[in-house]
Amino acid sequence: MKNKSLILLGIDAGIMLVGLSILLLKQYPNQDYTVLCWAGGAIAASFAVQLFLLKSNFTQDQWLLPMVMFFASIGVVMLGRLKPVLCIPQLRWLIIGLAVLLVVLRLSSKLRELMQYQYILGILTLIVLCLSLIFGTEIGGSKNWLVLGPFQVQPSEFGKILLVLFLAAYLSDHKQVLQDAQRSFGPLKLPPLRFIAPLLCIWGMAILMFVVQRDLGSALLFFCMAVFMTYMATGSKSYVFIALGFFMAGACLSYQLFGHVRVRFDIWLNPWVDPAGQAYQVVQSLFAFAAGGTWGTGLTHGHPGLIPEVHTDFIFSAIGEELGLIGCTAVMLAYTLFFYRGISIALACRQELYMLIAAGLSISFYLQAFIIIAGVTKFLPLTGITLPFISYGGSSMVSGFIMLGLLMAMAKKE
Repeated sequence: MKNKSLILLGIDAGIMLVGLSILLLKQYPNQDYTVLCWAGGAIAASFAVQLFLLKSNFTQDQWLLPMVMFFASIGVVMLGRLKPVLCIPQLRWLIIGLAVLLVVLRLSSKLRELMQYQYILGILTLIVLCLSLIFGTEIGGSKNWLVLGPFQVQPSEFGKILLVLFLAAYLSDHKQVLQDAQRSFGPLKLPPLRFIAPLLCIWGMAILMFVVQRDLGSALLFFCMAVFMTYMATGSKSYVFIALGFFMAGACLSYQLFGHVRVRFDIWLNPWVDPAGQAYQVVQSLFAFAAGGTWGTGLTHGHPGLIPEVHTDFIFSAIGEELGLIGCTAVMLAYTLFFYRGISIALACRQELYMLIAAGLSISFYLQAFIIIAGVTKFLPLTGITLPFISYGGSSMVSGFIMLGLLMAMAKKE
């Protein structure tokens, strides 16, 4: 197993170096080779971290980091293709993320103490989400960024980590009360309101994020995380039906009251009504997938630059155009395998608290990938979240490695 994980890391390194070399030779022949030095540094750092994990007792799962480096390698190559100026910053964030991973693993022994303060975690979650509601700056049509001097931070990326920890602590502590419903409302059975108030608060915050911040992706992610984790902890379908009813009522009301919600929904139903205006991104994304076909046009032979913000929200469309259905399938299978490993870790945990943390983190990764892929393929209304470890973004990269560290730490919890 140890040798196999190192071999997989070697394959990831080959993808990154070969991809960047092709770009330098064919697309940017006059550029210097600094980016290869940064890529070599990131690869060396990943091998160092993996060797450390193999020799330590921080985690029993040695496959997660190679899978993450596969995503990161694809992301670095595609960023080099789409926006070369961001390639070195992405490699820099990747190295920072690997360092953060080690810090999280080192501090994971304190997790049990942290989980005792479940309501503080809940309050911190609300504070982090409210920061962008109050002080947020609108970038790319969504008011979900905090501008701190030269840095741009997306609070929702870190809010989802706090949400997983809060829900795991709250649900494991109140599982019996939530299961033993005392009131019936037709076919639905619910406990007293005070016990489901935190869940209603999270659902309401998700609706508020959608309406005020115009951030459908984060709102859908937070809402689904709360629903899935609640169902896993209680096994009660009543919470699922209530959540769906709550969401449908909020969505219908938002559609009637807010113009930007109507625009987003109408674009999803029929983007061809305004293909050169509001629906331009979606239409160009669909054209990119059509041009890619099964095998893709080949790296540097497509025209993904026609899609605005292709390096963030629509990087999967660029993969579809230049790497084709084969490349898209490989990425989706890799996310599915990552989710499988995460759920396997959750099922191996003997304590319910750790099981919920591992399952919540795994669901968060998979849901985020599913939501953005569904958005750019018009399966769902267009969202504004990143493709984990592939899209450009420091907040996304660092928060992803924090979650990876927590998931690895759950692999040794009993």
